[in-house]
Formats: sequence, structure tokens, C-alpha cells
Amino acid sequence: MSSKFDVVVIGAGPAGYVAAIRVAQHGLSVACIDAWVTDQGEPSFGGTCLNAGCIPSKALLESSELYHRAKVDFGKHGIGIRELSLDLAAMQARKEGIVRQLCTGIGALFKANGITGLSGRGRLLPENKVEYSPHDGESELIEAEHVILATGSEPVELPAVPFNGTTVVDSAGALEFDAVPERLGVIGAGVIGLELGSVWQRLGADVTILEAMDQFLFMADEQIAREAQRQFKRQGLDIRLGARVRALETTGSGVRLAYEDTHGGHDISVDRVVVAVGRKPCTEGLLDPLCGVAVDERGFIDVDNVCRTTAGNVWAIGDVVRGPMLAHKGSEEGVMVADLIAGEVASMDYDIIPSVIYTSPEIAWVGKTEAELKAGGTAFKTGTFNFAASGRAQAMDQGAGLVKVISCVETDQILGVHIVGPLAGELIGEAVVAMEFQASTEDLQRTIHGHPTLTEAVHEAALSVDKRAIHAINH
Repeated sequence: MSSKFDVVVIGAGPAGYVAAIRVAQHGLSVACIDAWVTDQGEPSFGGTCLNAGCIPSKALLESSELYHRAKVDFGKHGIGIRELSLDLAAMQARKEGIVRQLCTGIGALFKANGITGLSGRGRLLPENKVEYSPHDGESELIEAEHVILATGSEPVELPAVPFNGTTVVDSAGALEFDAVPERLGVIGAGVIGLELGSVWQRLGADVTILEAMDQFLFMADEQIAREAQRQFKRQGLDIRLGARVRALETTGSGVRLAYEDTHGGHDISVDRVVVAVGRKPCTEGLLDPLCGVAVDERGFIDVDNVCRTTAGNVWAIGDVVRGPMLAHKGSEEGVMVADLIAGEVASMDYDIIPSVIYTSPEIAWVGKTEAELKAGGTAFKTGTFNFAASGRAQAMDQGAGLVKVISCVETDQILGVHIVGPLAGELIGEAVVAMEFQASTEDLQRTIHGHPTLTEAVHEAALSVDKRAIHAINH
């Protein structure tokens, strides 16, 4: 049995399902194949992001933040709670309900756009043929004019700390705990490690984060990283830098981790361990050796600047290709590729992809850091504004953190915006739009912002670049 489509997409995560919808909007026939199956054995579109990553983690982050604030902060607002209790089962059920609703929604979008959604595995064969193997039933051959590969990524496993699904888990497993561990070890102080560590620390766990790098959040602007680290320390997160885990031992009471740093060897005992040291592309079994698609030594699919692979009419997007492993990056690549397939002119600017860490305070940035500009020899100027001087932030009891704007000395064009503070992930959107249109610092200075709002902090940081801040002392 065989069928034919204009486009076949393999993978229904944020890159794949967005590409499929955009292809369908151009009036082309499209099938989207995805292998995800829930613990109940039901097919589910949405990939890691919706099923076991971005969405469920944000649900738990929100719930744990509310619990923490009720426990610690509500008294300042004159709100007294005589008995505060934690119902983790209800919290997890809410999370699952959100995931189920959103994943079901993708199926509805497929139906509305005339997309054929297929549950199972896809394998690219020569001549743009795809072998589709459903979870139940016989494999079939699908022919396509174009194929888009969007199979996403999976957690990296440390040889010294293998997953066992109970005491040693990956990021997905860390979202499924049925009890708050008394002592939690997290390996990796990146985005995932900080977010998951924050969830369980707020709910009562004693959290220790071991990070092999000597520098905290090396990918962020150094000033922002320092402030974030200071806030996490105040919250009680024990973050140990330069800590390289060497061995794991299962004990009667949990797990003992052995690690080394500049002071020698150490060990810690915890109840559970979350390994969050990065992700790797899911390309195993995806490509027939004769399909013509080149893959590098790390498993990433080779693509050009518009996501063309080395095989004709075969494209790859999202976590399986170079660039940051971010859902929104993959989604925009999906739109770009769909538009190119339809014959339109399309591209995307990889220099202005925002990054967000949903801790409290949130951390977000777009564009260049000071270190990157210094390394490139670019003359720049900076301005900052502390949320402590923001009326809206103070009213929210969220006065920690700052906004930093970096622009070019010669042209005044905005080169980077970096934020640690309340709703940083929302605030960064203004910076992305400004940079998309190559705005100058003066453009932001002349943009009227509502009062009292958190966005005024962005405005004041832009004014501070030229020592014109109104609600802060200019130095």
C-alpha cells in the first residue's frame, strides 16, 4: 500500500506541526508522522515540548511559585493563611490536564487544515520516499515531493550516572514525582536544571545543583548571570560550580554522588537525582544510508542557512539541526521552510532568537552579550535599570533584578537586551520586535510606555544608555 503527498513531515513537535500547518495554508497536501505515545498508550501530537517539556514544566513552575508565595510572601500583602497544605497529586493532575488539552488541540488544528496525522515512525528512503510504520499494523510507503525532518531531541545520559527511572531520572521523569523528595540532586545548572530545581525547592526539597562549568550561565550576559545567581542563593538553591560528577552509588536511603572540583573530591547523599546536562538530536533510525542526507559526528543533520539538507527537496528543522534547541526557533524554521516550498521568498534572522529561563526571577535575553561584542571588537554602550525602582514591580513584590540594553556606539542600533526580573520572558518580546526592525536606542527612548508597567524598566534602561534615565541616578 502506498500514498502520495506534496509534503511529508516527520515529527509533530513545535517545529514539525507548525511546518505542517503552514504547508497546508499554502494549499498543499501534507501528512505529519509522529511516534509519541502517552503512558496510557495513546498517540499524542506535540512532541517533547507539549508532552514532557516546555508546557508541563511551566505548569509546575506556576503551581510551585504560587505555593511558595502563599507560604512566604502573602503575609506582606495582609493575606493570612492559617493552614497551608500541598496536594501534589492535584498539582500533577492540573499539569496533565493542560498537556492533554493542548495536545488534543493540535489534532483539531490538523483536522481543520486538512492535514493527515499519522501515529508511528517515519524513515526517509531514497528518492524522497518515506517508510511509515504505524504502532499497530503493516508498514506502508509514502511518496512526497518534499520531506521535512523534525524529529526533535532527547536527554543526554551520563555514563557515570545512568537513568533508572526511579532514583535517577531525566527531565521528563523529574516532572512526574509523586512525592516531594527531601533531598534532590540536579546535575546541570542550565535552563532545565534551574527550572526543575526551582520547582522542587519551592515545594520543600533541599536542592543541590552540580554544574561542571566554572562560570554560571555562561551563555547569558555576565552581569545578568551574577544577579540571577545572587537571587537563587537567597532562595536557598545550593549551586556548586566546577563540580564534575564522577560516580554514582545507590544506597539504602537513596543515591550518593561523587564529584570533583578545584578543592578535590566530595560526595553528597540525596533521595533522587535529575540529570539535565543537555539534549541530543533524535536521528537514530530516521535515515536510510542511501537517502543522501548528511549527518555530523554528533548526530545533527547538515543544513544550509534555510534548512536545506544535502538531499534534494529534503529539509530539516528544529532540534535536529544546528542552533539553539528552542521550540520557537524550530517553529520559525518550520514557517520558513513551508514558505520556501510554496515558492515564496523566506528567511529568518538567527541573531535575534530570544532565550528565556522560567525561574523566579525569570531570565531572558536576545542579541549579543558584552563578552561577545568585546571578542568581536565592536564598540558598544550600555544602560541598566533596576526593578527596585519600578513602581509596578514593587507593587507586585517583585523588585529583584534589572534590564540591560546594549547598543552600538557608532550607529546606536540595539545589539542586545538582557533581563533578569519579573515576567522577563514577556518583556523580551519588545526587544525582539525592536531588533527585528533594526531599531536604535533612541527609538526605544521615544516610544511611550504605559504607567505603571514593567515595560517602563525597558524604557528606562534605554534612556540609561545615554545617561538620560528619569527614575534612576545616571552615572
